[in-house]
Amino acid sequence: MRESNYRKKLVEYLKKNLKKNYTEESLKWALIDQGYSRTDVLRSLEQANKELAEKVPVLKEKPVIKYQIIDENDNPISIKKPLWKRILGL
Repeated sequence: MRESNYRKKLVEYLKKNLKKNYTEESLKWALIDQGYSRTDVLRSLEQANKELAEKVPVLKEKPVIKYQIIDENDNPISIKKPLWKRILGL
């Protein structure tokens, strides 16, 4: 019981700091340097990643990526297809 409570606190700490955009490596080595065992840190990090992955929304459709070229005055530049591409329909 005590070990599971210890691991839960470690998982919560990791989740909180991963949300703050700390890297996994920096958190891992900071905890190991503070005296936590390497196996406990790695297992807790794995559990934290699993719990965070469960909360991520699922994308139902692929995003459409549109791009255009703009000049230095933020005006869009239209590029014409070469004649042979227009004739062949490419």
